[in-house]
Amino acid sequence: MDAIAVTAEGLGLKGPRGWAFRGITFEAEPGSLIAVEGPSGSGRTCLLLALTGRMKATEGTAAVGGARLPKQLGAVRRLSAVAHVAGVTDLDPALTVGEHLRERALLQRRFGDSLRALLRPRAERANEAKLRIDTALTAAGLDREALPKGSRTAVRDLERLEALRLSLALALIGRPKLLGVDDTDLKLSDAERAEVWALLRSLAEAGTTVVAVCSEAPEDALTISTGQKEQKEGTDALAATGRA
Repeated sequence: MDAIAVTAEGLGLKGPRGWAFRGITFEAEPGSLIAVEGPSGSGRTCLLLALTGRMKATEGTAAVGGARLPKQLGAVRRLSAVAHVAGVTDLDPALTVGEHLRERALLQRRFGDSLRALLRPRAERANEAKLRIDTALTAAGLDREALPKGSRTAVRDLERLEALRLSLALALIGRPKLLGVDDTDLKLSDAERAEVWALLRSLAEAGTTVVAVCSEAPEDALTISTGQKEQKEGTDALAATGRA
């Protein structure tokens, strides 16, 4: 997979309560691990969604591969995927791991693949879906056989880290060139956080540029630091700078 570069120049998004984020400027090479660091409520998730084409910036510009923001939202969405975003990628606690994976593979085949791919023989399409699922699970580090009931394990029975890995696997089924991950280190132990960052590094090294929201970024990430959010409406919510 060919990694893509991500850049931003003076990117900002203003909502009804003021600026969610403003003044975001950075340059990330293809295959970068980009950490959006800051306290909860400082515009981190909005920035993640803006960079992946899910929210439209109010000012400034950004480029994701050859697509420009805010004009080419659809093109950026086709290049990207998001994981672990509350209210956007929520897992259904009543569904099993296998059901989530099969559903996502079906949606990818129906809406994400080319017309030529849809016209292939059923057996070939089934093999392709299985390959996509197995590849995504391996990349996300989720071993179904290690789960209490294998693929029949319900989401509500997953540990927090396992649920995060499942969300990543679902996003990776679409083979995105840019992956956005929210709340990367939320309520994880130090050891679990180290596991997650090692996983995200491996994804970046394999050719997927990664943007990850966190409270504390690792030293080797390109870090976009968000400041403490102002509560007064109309003031700048944050200032952000990119550092290698």
